[in-house]
Amino acid sequence: MSKVPQFIVQVAVYGLFAVFIGSLSVWPSYKYRSGDVTVVKLSLSHAANRVKPCVTLTPKEIAELAPNMRQAQRCERERLPLSIELDIDGQTLVKLQAPPSGLWSDGPASIYETFEVQPGEHTVTARLRDTARVDGWDFSTTTRATFESGRYFTVTFSAEDGGFSFR
Repeated sequence: MSKVPQFIVQVAVYGLFAVFIGSLSVWPSYKYRSGDVTVVKLSLSHAANRVKPCVTLTPKEIAELAPNMRQAQRCERERLPLSIELDIDGQTLVKLQAPPSGLWSDGPASIYETFEVQPGEHTVTARLRDTARVDGWDFSTTTRATFESGRYFTVTFSAEDGGFSFR
């Protein structure tokens, strides 16, 4: 008996299996979000000021330290929590305090929030406090932005670059 019919059936079965597997890559379709809204993302990681200010050591105190420990200042590790607010058209969407990360609360605080907003022209205000002050903000930026449906609008922060960035 010839092996040709067996080979043809085997190729057909493998082909049908490959088509089935390939169809799973496009079906069923999945949408992350509705296309008629704009997704606003607030994403930042920033280290706030220290709880206690650094102390400048005298030359005598520095000399008493081991050679590998000699530094002009002694700083506590613990950092303050990060306070942030995000307003869109005067409505507060985010108002929170993020604790510092790390075993000794000495790392940066990280924030990641997403929410949906109707497309159109909006006024976005972002405020951040990273010091021990009770009133007011250390960084505050207001911008006018156009939100497009089905798109993302991101708010990020970098103290080195001067504050908030809107994209």
